Amino acid sequence: MTWVGRSVAMLLTAAVAMSTGACTSGDSDGGAAAASCVYQFEYTGQKYRAVANIDFVVGDELGTATHPPCEDTGGTSDAGEARETKAAYEVDGITSKVAIAVGDSPKDAVLLVSYSGKELPPEVKKLIDGS
Repeated sequence: MTWVGRSVAMLLTAAVAMSTGACTSGDSDGGAAAASCVYQFEYTGQKYRAVANIDFVVGDELGTATHPPCEDTGGTSDAGEARETKAAYEVDGITSKVAIAVGDSPKDAVLLVSYSGKELPPEVKKLIDGS
């Protein structure tokens, strides 16, 4: 990824962080947040979460990924809320079962990984290590 691509990725990561923080709900007493939105998309029935600061190469377009509504309302349904869709792309060297890139174009695509949030899959760790 070029320095321009990395800069765009860092800006997108910052925007995601800001939008996630803006979507956090707390109690009226200024206490801890009850829940927060996660920047995630669904593709072929599988959920993927954003991962920042990893260089990757966008491959061919796979189809459409859907950003589900934010479920931070403490049990109320946002079923009527419109779902955002973006193009899903392959990530070179990684199966789409593990990772995809999502964006309006390959140049602005963000890396999304299917994982529990505790430990990145080995294929993604290889991207970090540069091997």
